[in-house]
Amino acid sequence: MTVALMWEARAVPGRGEDLLAWARDQRLPVRPLRRETFRAPQDRVLVITWWDAEYDAELPELPEPDAELAGRAVHRWRFESLGE
Repeated sequence: MTVALMWEARAVPGRGEDLLAWARDQRLPVRPLRRETFRAPQDRVLVITWWDAEYDAELPELPEPDAELAGRAVHRWRFESLGE
């Protein structure tokens, strides 16, 4: 089964590039099948990682950034891939 973990944060106003750089620098203890980083208006950063694992498996996730970077708590979602 393939599981996708989504991590989304919104930067403190004006700190979007810093949050993006911070997210890209975060290393996980295990390498996922795939990892992509996105940005969106309002200084939002999204990281999606794909894993070969059961839906409820314990998987490494990006941490919460410091309060100087993030304007609110990180949003996290987990999805099961159903194929194309």
